[in-house]
Amino acid sequence: MNSAWMNIAASSASAMGLIAAGLVIVVLLIGAFWMGARIRRREPAPPRPEEQPQMPEGGPVREVLENREPDEIPRSDHRLTPHELPNHGNSPTRTGSAKERRRWSEGSSGSFGSGGPGLR
Repeated sequence: MNSAWMNIAASSASAMGLIAAGLVIVVLLIGAFWMGARIRRREPAPPRPEEQPQMPEGGPVREVLENREPDEIPRSDHRLTPHELPNHGNSPTRTGSAKERRRWSEGSSGSFGSGGPGLR
């Protein structure tokens, strides 16, 4: 055997390896689609129109616009950890006494900038 035959044999072996790898990938993809179809068949069907949620008798529910105030943290001589706080550290709120939204004072820049006069 000369070197030309060795090159042909090596290239055909690598070509066969690539073809085998391609076939493995194709088989894996077909198997994945088959398994996905089996899983999809076992899922419940989508709800029919009569099973859909219905609007309440009084019409749609509206938003409630109100100002909320945080509850006070209990005073203590030692540092409180979240599990020692009421509601386990989740800050409860209550309806605020003010009926109008709080506004920034005239001429201030609110939370942005240095508090200067702004663009007015």
